[in-house]
Amino acid sequence: MQKLEFQLTGEFIPLNDLLKVTGVAPSGGAAKVLVATGKVWVDGAVELRKTCKIRGGQTVRYADVCIEVLAAAPLK
Repeated sequence: MQKLEFQLTGEFIPLNDLLKVTGVAPSGGAAKVLVATGKVWVDGAVELRKTCKIRGGQTVRYADVCIEVLAAAPLK
């Protein structure tokens, strides 16, 4: 299984955007289709909400890719 880490820059990222920026999906439209067809899991459960807010500490899985989402670094 391929493991990726994604560092948030804000409080959250919508699920379809996460799939796009990590390269799991080639476009936002393709990411929405993956989610809508029940192929994406968030924290061990199927997620059907395309713009579900993904926050630090959550894990997103699609096929053989696992994305660990890291919280944004605190401002100094």
